[in-house]
Amino acid sequence: MAREKRYAAGRARALGLPTRGTTAPNRLRRVDRWLAAVHGDLLRAAERPLVVDLGYGATPVTAVELHARLSAVRPDVEVVGLEIDPERVAAALDARRPGLDFRRGGFELAGLRPLVVRALNVLRQYEEDAAARAWTTLLGGLAPGGLLVEGTCDELGRRACWVALTAEGPQSLTLAAHLPTLDRPSALAERLPKALIHHNVPGEPVHALLAELDEAWDRAAPYAAFGPRQRWVAAAGSVEGVDARRARFGELTVPWSRVAPHP
Repeated sequence: MAREKRYAAGRARALGLPTRGTTAPNRLRRVDRWLAAVHGDLLRAAERPLVVDLGYGATPVTAVELHARLSAVRPDVEVVGLEIDPERVAAALDARRPGLDFRRGGFELAGLRPLVVRALNVLRQYEEDAAARAWTTLLGGLAPGGLLVEGTCDELGRRACWVALTAEGPQSLTLAAHLPTLDRPSALAERLPKALIHHNVPGEPVHALLAELDEAWDRAAPYAAFGPRQRWVAAAGSVEGVDARRARFGELTVPWSRVAPHP
């Protein structure tokens, strides 16, 4: 009864809509790996390394995995999984452990001030304007110097795209793929975040980027003899403005200015 009252009291404060809830083990491994490698210093330097997994879905597996992966960077990391659906929160409570908790909450972040928010497959169902407002709300809830990671991946986590944002706004876009199953870079278009997916049309920067990557992929065809990873590394490294330092992991990153939609 006490638990039901607590959830009922929180219902009016939680902002957002429930996600479809689909999830699977290792679905978010690519973004977790990138977060630990690229922003590990942010966690290591923090007085309180609090991380929110927003909208973790029908099971808590992605939050459990996030905690395990970030613990390798910062052993005392705190991960809180937030869900609007109180039944999902109740079902996740058995997975709690030191440094890992679950609460009911949405874009208001349950009143927390996290250093990092990971919001994958959360804004896909929203209209573009509503997704932009969610960005603003989430950024306003971060701790000083905090980071928001927002994006989309497929059901198995083989293709993913995400935006890194700070209080100053979006900073970069990262594309990541399981290379043996990727036909060409533009196949990642279907996983672009809400802020970009409707702008993948001729004349828009993100469309131009994907076209350049496809052309580079075609030019790198001779590297296919050494495997898809070598072909991806060669293609990513040949496109101006692309950060290919993590290309061997199937990733590439570009500054937001490279893909920001036209006004």
